[in-house]
Amino acid sequence: MKQHTVIDSPYGPLTLVADDGILCGLYMTEHRHRPPEETFGTRDDSLFAETEDQLSAYFAGELKEFTLELRLHGTPFQRTVWEQLTRIPYGETCTYGELADALGNPKASRAVGLANGRNPVSIIVPCHRVVGSDGSLTGYGGGLDRKRRLLDFERGTALF
Repeated sequence: MKQHTVIDSPYGPLTLVADDGILCGLYMTEHRHRPPEETFGTRDDSLFAETEDQLSAYFAGELKEFTLELRLHGTPFQRTVWEQLTRIPYGETCTYGELADALGNPKASRAVGLANGRNPVSIIVPCHRVVGSDGSLTGYGGGLDRKRRLLDFERGTALF
């Protein structure tokens, strides 16, 4: 059974979605691959206290790594990519090619990019830390401005 809530953030409202009480989605407004609202289930603000606490600590610059239980719905390849994303250190970036190499498939950078773009738990699973081969900012479901702001924040060059 799915439940959801909406919380405030430096990016505006974030919709948190849980599947049987386990976080499975975090969507920004105007998120590129945001599922239809009717799939979010009933609203239940009481289920998300730990997620809210960790996000608040992250946005305050006090948390570098999330420790939330996640239930990520996707293909086995997507879930492997999303797991690898959690290994990119706070404040650092890697390229799609480096991510493909880390997965043992150096020719899969395009597939890695597609999986990265379908990440259902933005920020917590840090897909914003993946950049183009030349270091340029490329694609982000929440928009390139948000990606730039997240990276600047993590590098200590900007505050929310």
